[in-house]
Amino acid sequence: MSSSTTSDAAADGGVPSSGAREQTRQRVIDAAIDLLARGGRDAVTTRAVADAAGLQPPAIYRLFGDKEGLLDAVAEYGFATFVAGKPLDPDPPDLVEDLRHGWDLAVEFGLSNPALFTLMYGEPTRSDSPAFQAGLKILRARVRRLAAAGWLRVDEELAAQIIHATGRGAVLTWLSLPETQRDPALLASLREAMVTAVTRKEPVVEAEEGPAGAARALRAVLDDRTPLSPAERLLLDEWLTRLANL
Repeated sequence: MSSSTTSDAAADGGVPSSGAREQTRQRVIDAAIDLLARGGRDAVTTRAVADAAGLQPPAIYRLFGDKEGLLDAVAEYGFATFVAGKPLDPDPPDLVEDLRHGWDLAVEFGLSNPALFTLMYGEPTRSDSPAFQAGLKILRARVRRLAAAGWLRVDEELAAQIIHATGRGAVLTWLSLPETQRDPALLASLREAMVTAVTRKEPVVEAEEGPAGAARALRAVLDDRTPLSPAERLLLDEWLTRLANL
């Protein structure tokens, strides 16, 4: 398709195919993010986005189905951008500091992209997003390393929930405050409360910790290469979870 044909298709509400279609789709997402940042969710109308992207409104429906489909695509792009900016350090010198660093990255992203962050986390259904799940995978990997090294105070899943909830809550609380009441000490305090809730001051020695610590450490170092069958692995994981919560 020639450039003139592509322009004609966009002008009458059609959508180019293959690579040109993806370029058009990204242009629409970029336009929606810009409107979202400048005017909030109410500013992201199909007509406003189409005008900003140089398209006719029918093209938005062909690409995303409806406005909610467009907002889902914007949120997915936000999750993917966030994940790309927080790679997991394969060998951090200090696991607890690495936890703090990951939490700070999440909060900084939210504060730098307030409208986008609110869209991403304002609806629980978006937790099904593949990019959202990829972010959770990175978080759980951090938690797993803490458990394997004896730092973890609570169950891995609970630790991941606490870390995620405090970061998300910190951003949304900060954004809800008048600017004159936004004290950086709030963020630092929430971060340290999170660290205290999920980690110990010193890594435990299994003999001193008892079965709970041993269970957490064993579960953390197990992987899919064990000679156990899937059913045996599931049963062992259930036992270890019970012991870890003693």
